[in-house]
Amino acid sequence: MTLHSPSLLDAAAGTPVLVGFSGGLDSTVLLHLLAHAPDRREAGLRAVHVHHGLQAGADDWAAHCQRICDEWQVPLHIIHVQVGDDTGLGPEAAARHARHAAFAELLQTGEWLALAHHRDDQAETFLLRALRGSGSDGLAAMRERRAFAAGQLWRPLLHVPRAALEVHARLHRLHWIEDPSNTRDAFDRNFLRNTVMPLLAGRWPDAAAMFARSAVLAGEASGLLHVHDAQALHACDGGDGTLSVTALRALPPPACARVLRLWVQQRGLPPLPGNGVARIRHDLLDAAHDRQAEFRWQQARIVRWRDCLHAIGELPHWPAGWQARWDGHAPLPLPDGGRLELHGAPAFDTPLQVRQREGGERIRLPGRGHSHLLKHCLQDAGVAPWLRPHLPLLCDAAQVLAAGDRIVSATLHGWLRERAAHLRWHAPAPAN
Repeated sequence: MTLHSPSLLDAAAGTPVLVGFSGGLDSTVLLHLLAHAPDRREAGLRAVHVHHGLQAGADDWAAHCQRICDEWQVPLHIIHVQVGDDTGLGPEAAARHARHAAFAELLQTGEWLALAHHRDDQAETFLLRALRGSGSDGLAAMRERRAFAAGQLWRPLLHVPRAALEVHARLHRLHWIEDPSNTRDAFDRNFLRNTVMPLLAGRWPDAAAMFARSAVLAGEASGLLHVHDAQALHACDGGDGTLSVTALRALPPPACARVLRLWVQQRGLPPLPGNGVARIRHDLLDAAHDRQAEFRWQQARIVRWRDCLHAIGELPHWPAGWQARWDGHAPLPLPDGGRLELHGAPAFDTPLQVRQREGGERIRLPGRGHSHLLKHCLQDAGVAPWLRPHLPLLCDAAQVLAAGDRIVSATLHGWLRERAAHLRWHAPAPAN
């Protein structure tokens, strides 16, 4: 496929497009193609420039992008972002993460984000993934189109060599920015681009095309595997988003690994680290049935409980000693982001104290003549161990009346039943 192919931009016909516009050669050519394509403006076309502030000339780059967009009559959004140096991702990945977050926030429902990655970029990505020991999913490198935020991420130039972009740019006398950081071989991608790829091309002229072709084949294989992964994940479903330990252990190790990664992705957790699957298999799947084993990484963890794996995000902590008086008239926000509500009654007869568990509390359940340790009641009720510290206790002086809406004392149960009322506890959401 070349820049003169009439089908290059057909995929987005009639679809509004947001172009990621850095001002460099690649994105300049892409924006030029879209801005001068028939009927493109009627469908909706705009551009976004992410101002990282990492280069001395960043303000000049933004001004250059604005001039180009004004000349081509394309609305431009300039977004300033902060690239953190404490993410542990490295400078390239941190900047990319900040950039994609800005894109996701701006992208409208049904709109496509067009990025100018080309065939040479694809070859470099394939090599970088191979050097990191990636499997077929990673070697598939970049996809021409995939779901992204409220719309789609689209790379229409992914099969076009960079040389063709240069020819187009010079033919149409386009002006673009040369990023000085592209010459720094300290960055892995730059080292591949400036040193390794020219060396390979000297011996194998079609090296970039062949690497890109391998990425396509890996993508096809990955797509077939994903179908099998979804079926295996369904077979391992333990209910409520959990995985059955018994079913996982019955899978061959490679299939188990893929199911675990897919499950973690679907639960919205960070990707598992390189040793994640091995640790889960050894520490969780092979753990004793009565042991609450867990694996932690970043702000997430997987816990084995009751023969199932549970994927859990990090829950906010309560401040030490926090307590409040609550009359039930209005919902009570809790310090971890949870919430308590009283439904069916205007308020309690007298305000109750709300606090966190301290340990050793006892509660008398309906129909029982004596009190029980709250700890044992929570276990019998099947309240997950990681949620127990977040259950707010409702107390009247030293008497525990309820633990959220999971355990309710005989006294409060009778009061609620007389009024056809009930408590509702909304559990906290995991922190971002």
